[in-house]
This record gives sequence, C-alpha cells and structure tokens, in this order.
Amino acid sequence: MIKLGFVTAILPDLSLEEVADYAAETGYACVEVMCWPKGKAERRYAGVTHIDVTGLDKGGARDIAQMMEDKGVAISGLGYYPNPLVADHGEAQVYIDHLHRVIDAAALLEVPVVNTFIGRDPKKSVEENWPRFLEVWRPLIQYADDRGIQVCIENCPMLFTDDEWPGGKNLATTPAIWRRMFEDIPNSNFGLNFDPSHMVWQFIDCPRAIREFFHAHAKDARVDQDRLDDYGILATPLKYHTPKLPGLGEVNWGRFFSVLADTGYDGPVCVEVEDRAYEGSLEARKASLAQSYRYLRQFLHA
Repeated sequence: MIKLGFVTAILPDLSLEEVADYAAETGYACVEVMCWPKGKAERRYAGVTHIDVTGLDKGGARDIAQMMEDKGVAISGLGYYPNPLVADHGEAQVYIDHLHRVIDAAALLEVPVVNTFIGRDPKKSVEENWPRFLEVWRPLIQYADDRGIQVCIENCPMLFTDDEWPGGKNLATTPAIWRRMFEDIPNSNFGLNFDPSHMVWQFIDCPRAIREFFHAHAKDARVDQDRLDDYGILATPLKYHTPKLPGLGEVNWGRFFSVLADTGYDGPVCVEVEDRAYEGSLEARKASLAQSYRYLRQFLHA
C-alpha cells in the first residue's frame, strides 16, 4: 500500500526525533530524511542535515533506526541533491564523495533508497553533458548496487534562476532523457524519484510520464497564464510558475494516484513543501504538512 510521507527539508529547525514526533502526530507513515553536509546552504531547501552521515557507524545507525521504530515512522529514503556534473571537477568530486557517504549510511540504516540529482553543466547541451554523465554515474550506480541501495533521481530541471540558465543543473528532466539514461546504465537499482509538479510547467502530461518508481514526491505547481503571456516560455520558469501545496496547483492528483495504482506502485509518496505562502514560520510550515496530508489521504486506501 502507498505510504504518505514528507521531505524533512521544510523543518530545518527540528531535530530528527522532533520531525518523527510531528510526522506520527499528523498521521504520516514515513519521512525522506535530508543528509546534506553540515554547513552553509547553497540554495533554498538545501543544507538541511537531519542525519549527519559523516562518521555514522553501526551503533549510531542502530540508535536512529530504533528511535524511528519507537515513533512508528519509517525512513522512506535519504536525500541529498547536489550537482555532481558541475563544470568544476574538484567541486563535483566533493559532491560525489558525499554521495558515497549517503549510500553507505543508507546501507547501515537498512534504508533502501537514496534520492538525488544527476546534475548538469547548464552551459552545455544534453549531448555535450552525456559523456560526463556516463563517466560519473556508471561507477556511482555500481557503488550503490554493490550495497543493495537504489539510487532514485528526481526529475527537477533545476532551471529557476539566472545562474542555472539555459540548460538547468539536472539532466534528468524528460521521459526521453530518462529512457536514454536507463538504457545506457541498465541497473535495477537506478530509478526515478518522480515529482509531478515539474511536468506542469514543462507542459508534459503527468500520467503519461509515469513509468517505474522507487520513490515519489508530492508537490504541485500553478502556471500563471498572464505572466506566461508576458514573459514567454523561454524565460526562467519562476517568471511564470509557482510551486504550491498538493491540491493548490494544476496536478490532477486523482489521475496521478490512479496511474500509480495501475502500475502496481506501493512505495512512498512524500510531500515536498516549497510553497512560499507557508514559509513564514515553523507553525505555518507544520500547517502546510498537515493540510497536504488531509488532502492526499482521500486518494489512498483506508
């Protein structure tokens, strides 16, 4: 049965135990736990560390697992979303090294999934990025596979600000690219962390894009037609679209869950809050998670 969860990045003020308490109180069955290196965030929703994977050992992993079991909340996956294909190879290696640590931590915690980005050099075309993609990701996927961990790539284009223009900082944006990625690195532990909101502003039919999942995000988006008419499709997407809570945008959640059921998917669907209207305080962010839970619960079996 599909389990509702949320991405812990929206609650950076709370410890993992406090996050688990709130999840249990609200009704969520699981959480995707952020595992960024401790330090300054490079962008919004980044830099959150609810599990510090650096130096995590069997004893620490056992304590975390026991605490989560006691709360009755599962860890659906570990999340770390850098750009491993950034043009600066030294910077990229920092991200790759930490991905190895996150994969190792998942194995210690017996969490089956690590969620991340493929990355991209936004100044280069898909074809120009492809050799580097294969060079970086073939060994990364093998590393995860050797440890029994599934790496799931979110389909966010990371194309929102001027520094990400024109190609965005994540290669895995469309069904055609996903198909090619999985053909070139054929491994059952390489899959998608599917977020339907990114289909909205790319004008891709969401249910047609759904194939196989290990993990899924629940985030909505609203396209503002007046702004689209003003700025056009070639503008950075935040000029004409706005991330929203589930049910407040244009994703057809009934169709989304219907197609998930048809494919036999029974994994987690984790709410990812990036709605600025709810960011003013911790209480507002908690309320956004409660509201999202109430809305999405109608589409699941009792």
